[in-house]
Amino acid sequence: MKVYTKTGDKGETSLFGGARVSKGNLRIHAYGTVDELNSYIGLLRDLCTEEPRAIELIRIQDRLFTLGAILATESASAKKRLPLIYLTDIDYLEKAIDEMESTLEPIKTFVLPGGHPTVSHCHIARCVCRRAERLTVELAEVNEVEELTIQYLNRLSDYLFVLSRFFTKVLNATEVPWIPEKK
Repeated sequence: MKVYTKTGDKGETSLFGGARVSKGNLRIHAYGTVDELNSYIGLLRDLCTEEPRAIELIRIQDRLFTLGAILATESASAKKRLPLIYLTDIDYLEKAIDEMESTLEPIKTFVLPGGHPTVSHCHIARCVCRRAERLTVELAEVNEVEELTIQYLNRLSDYLFVLSRFFTKVLNATEVPWIPEKK
């Protein structure tokens, strides 16, 4: 099988189940952004020096592939053949957040993204995750989207924020609080 099929040369693509839609379709934007996020998670995994976090990131990448497949499927009959996102997937993220937060000082203010390239990449991944969430919410306004899909993305953005703080500590980077400039 060749990588190029030429079936998208006129700006259309196929959803799981066979329906053809414009590459500008909201569903394509949603799962394309999830794919972008998955790539960023892969970069974070490559930069990760903490084995437990690397294992978490692999599991997250698996869940994002599942989430992307769900978003790429419109027909109910095709959805029956897909893996699902479960409440246990959200619980997994919450436990990881709680574990990392137990090692951190409580946050008292917003922090400026940055301090180390790995920390910055966490913040970029968090922003991509928030965009994926917004697009999925927008898709849910016009198509049926499982509630756990949106919840997973919401919790994942929380995880990525805490991961940025965790890496700040592990890498001895400086966490810079946001202090609004007063004029």
